[in-house]
Amino acid sequence: MSHPTPLELLAPAKNADIAIEAILAGADAVYMGASSHGARQAAANSVADIERVVSFAHRFNAKVYATVNTIIYDSEISAVEKLIRSLYQVGVDALIVQDMGILRMDIPPIELHASTQCDIRDVAKARFLSEVGFSRLVLARELSLSEISEIHQAVPTPLEAFIHGALCVSYSGDCRASFMANGRSANRGECAQICRLPYDLVDAQGHVLKANSHLLSLRDLNRSSSIPDMARAGVTSFKIEGRLKDAAYVKNTVASYHRILNRFVSESGGEYVRQSYGRSSVGFNPSLDKTFNRGFTSYFLTGKAPDKGIASLSSPKAIGLKVGEVVNSTPRFITASLSVPLTNGDGLGYFNRSGIFTGFRLNRVEGNRLYPATPQSIPAGTVLYRNRDKEFDDSISASRSSRTIEVDMALSLLPDSRVALELSDHHGHSVTSTVVVPELDSAVTPQEAPRRKILNKLGGTTFHAGRIVDLVGQYFIPASTLASLRRDAISLLESDIRTTYKFGYRLPEKADAQLPGEAALTIHDNVANRLAREFYLSHGATSVTPAVEVARPEGEIPVMTTRYCLRRELGHCPRYSGKRHVAADTWSQPLYLVSGRLRLRVEFDCKNCRMNLYTNS
Repeated sequence: MSHPTPLELLAPAKNADIAIEAILAGADAVYMGASSHGARQAAANSVADIERVVSFAHRFNAKVYATVNTIIYDSEISAVEKLIRSLYQVGVDALIVQDMGILRMDIPPIELHASTQCDIRDVAKARFLSEVGFSRLVLARELSLSEISEIHQAVPTPLEAFIHGALCVSYSGDCRASFMANGRSANRGECAQICRLPYDLVDAQGHVLKANSHLLSLRDLNRSSSIPDMARAGVTSFKIEGRLKDAAYVKNTVASYHRILNRFVSESGGEYVRQSYGRSSVGFNPSLDKTFNRGFTSYFLTGKAPDKGIASLSSPKAIGLKVGEVVNSTPRFITASLSVPLTNGDGLGYFNRSGIFTGFRLNRVEGNRLYPATPQSIPAGTVLYRNRDKEFDDSISASRSSRTIEVDMALSLLPDSRVALELSDHHGHSVTSTVVVPELDSAVTPQEAPRRKILNKLGGTTFHAGRIVDLVGQYFIPASTLASLRRDAISLLESDIRTTYKFGYRLPEKADAQLPGEAALTIHDNVANRLAREFYLSHGATSVTPAVEVARPEGEIPVMTTRYCLRRELGHCPRYSGKRHVAADTWSQPLYLVSGRLRLRVEFDCKNCRMNLYTNS
């Protein structure tokens, strides 16, 4: 009989406190930035803080992954080696990396995961990264279920895929737009998010085809209804995006997916299990709709873009859910027809006459009369949206999450006036503590109930009591002695869990693994140091063009490759005739996206169903 497949819910963490909250809420693992070279520069953490998370997480067999997933310059190699040694020493389970130079560094045998920045789109790339020693592959968000399944069938390496959060419009790792626009490199953790800017779409004659729209701003990913399908396709790690998000966002999102995964596992008939241990309680009712989102999309999971589109053209902000319409308004108050009750402190928003989303906070609510914190002038009939539900946010802030492991207890008598307490969890850990009770006398009153009450007192520990077997009978054991025995046994069990924790280690690199695709590497491959260059040359590369961050090229260069396509999104695709399709494509190419001084040339690769964006250096 085959063993069940462990499934992992992987949560983002901006800092140590959020990481611990994520684990309490039900995450099986967290990923967080190290003190440098993480792809979110604003989410760096000291090694000491990461060690605190490791110590907490490993109690529940939860894992901690450190992101060292920027490109690395030659001058930084020694510092990165030192950082990785420190992370290994404090017990980090794996590094998430994109720079192949790390595979040539002088570092301990820490497990390596190939970041989504490695741009894993197909079987050939996945097989190569598997052969050179990566223990996990983080797939491109654009892949469909059938493409994920194809990789799973061809490659033995476990697969990780995103299930929730903000989307990069570009294939991950294949974006130089921010760097070429203003010198802030996404591959160095400094993305300026130019995809969230408003653009004009302009044709070859200078005609504006679409004005002032967020044409590259995608909705947020939500695959909450697709977890079973993704698991059956071969995904074992389900990743939430958001290393810059606050604790409330992480707690709510993790708690939501924790419930979904638990339901799937319980209905799988033993085919799947959760990777970590423990029973989580968050003290609030999670809801994905009530935390920050730009509207949701499942992206290309079905193999094609959804008919309703995947972009958030009107605004890059969180619009929220419709709650009513304006009946009339004055600068001081708004009368509205409401579909849900509102609360003092709620955040509302609406689209003004220019199509710009405008937000405001409610100072006071009296029935259907709303008093905004700042004066508003809103036409009758305007739809109101709530993008901050204060009552819901308060319920998260006021909640206290907990996570405990069930432990069975057996109390028995041993020779020489000794009493033994055996503790065992359901994951292979078992310990016994003993104490000498010099005068074991029979008690006049029943003793089992008071002893059970003392053994049950596990508050402040990692455990909660399961089955309690009491074989001591009517002998009297002083309450202080029994409490001390319980504390000693708990300490032994905690030590056993800590010392028997199983780490993974780096897999060997096959020297004859051959680089797939073109042997001449281009700027798409993001090679920024001599060790990465040596790595690729040893695996079949014939030449290596350095990353743009190292050697800025002249002339026009590709800055984005996307599976998202403006032709399809705006109804002009020659291969697709959906509900939003325009009968004839009247666009005069080439097309340009223009935002202030930024100008991107748009190229449609219809054969491969992709879009490329170019700019001049």
